[in-house]
Amino acid sequence: MILSAFFVFGFSIVSSLLGLFTTGVFRLPMFEPPSVHTERPGYIIADRAAEAAWLVIQQTSVWMTIQLAKGEGMMPLSKVHSGSARQASLWQLRMRTLVGMLAGWLAFSGLVLAQEEDKRTLGHFPLPETGNVIGDTYRVSVADQEQTLIDIARQHNLGYREIVRANPDVSLWIPGEGTEVTIPGRFILPEAERTGIVINIAELRLYYYPEVGDGETSRVETYPIGIGREGFDTPLGVTETTMNIKNPAWYPPESVQREARERGEEAPSVVPPGPDNPLGDHAIILGFDGYLIHGTNQPDGIGMRASRGCIRMFPEDIESIFDRVPAGTQVQIVDQPIKIGLGSGRPLVQVFPPLGEEKHDMSTLADTLARLDQLGSEGIALDYGQLARLLDASSGRIMALSPAPPDEPESQEEDLRYGIYAELAHSGKDRQP
Repeated sequence: MILSAFFVFGFSIVSSLLGLFTTGVFRLPMFEPPSVHTERPGYIIADRAAEAAWLVIQQTSVWMTIQLAKGEGMMPLSKVHSGSARQASLWQLRMRTLVGMLAGWLAFSGLVLAQEEDKRTLGHFPLPETGNVIGDTYRVSVADQEQTLIDIARQHNLGYREIVRANPDVSLWIPGEGTEVTIPGRFILPEAERTGIVINIAELRLYYYPEVGDGETSRVETYPIGIGREGFDTPLGVTETTMNIKNPAWYPPESVQREARERGEEAPSVVPPGPDNPLGDHAIILGFDGYLIHGTNQPDGIGMRASRGCIRMFPEDIESIFDRVPAGTQVQIVDQPIKIGLGSGRPLVQVFPPLGEEKHDMSTLADTLARLDQLGSEGIALDYGQLARLLDASSGRIMALSPAPPDEPESQEEDLRYGIYAELAHSGKDRQP
């Protein structure tokens, strides 16, 4: 019995220390998020769950220690040797030990499950009842000196261009411990039928609308992608998936073999499944001849125009949808560099650079204003100059449009541009049927 008291007392000390580590009084790497300190709700939930579970351990351990100290379950030596008494004492000790172990298990599983749930649902959103905006922009602080901006992008469901545009002043390869990084996790849904897969090549992002059962909330999942580089454009249009292949072999096309010959090399006729296979471990064949959605053995290229026309995904992302996208799933591939939405009653605009060498021009401005009118901003006097600047910057950030400024523009050049934009905008709207 004395040994059991020491055991429970030691257990209470260990659990208390673990509680301090978990709740933040002390810090150990195993209790930190994988590589960044973040304000994401999932990690906050994880911390609260761990804190509550460790409180259960501490309370249970203290109760057990007090009861043993009070002599509960202790018997005179004359009775200790009786079989029934010995069995009762052992039963009590086992039950108390079991309660302590169960509390410890709950603490660890609560922490792990909360963090795993946050990872699993990153990029998964219920469809908004009104409007077309999902997600949030937030900031994280780099905790690992060895971590790159590309590592942070992958951890937070972003591609190369998205993380770079949102953090133009942060070093790509050595952001530095303690550096704050903006995570642009807010998205405007593309203007397309909300079914199957929608790929917007202008923003290098895929949207998946899974089928849901009766009573389930409709949702959308979004993932960063890589697309065809210049000269190997990803085709636009509507098609469907035809077949899912796990561990696919890659047959280099004629263009690859020709380039290899020009370098004095010989391209293989087939690349078997494995780490050298550029298709990764999963491939979804599309109805467009020769085009696939597949994984990659070069994940740093996600968020770039780097493929020969196929759509690349992070290995973990395509694995997550692979078994949930049956043959015959509709796939819409669109090019929408300008997306518009409404947030808190204000018109929102998200502008990406055109994929070609051309830039957004005045006709683009007129078209955007016409679309804003259709969305519900008609009658609102907008700052045309601000919209023009957003088109010029093409930063990919979601920006709320401001009302028309009451004051005159600061310069004659700005005055001329503002007048042209306003006149063009009104004339463009007047031409709409």
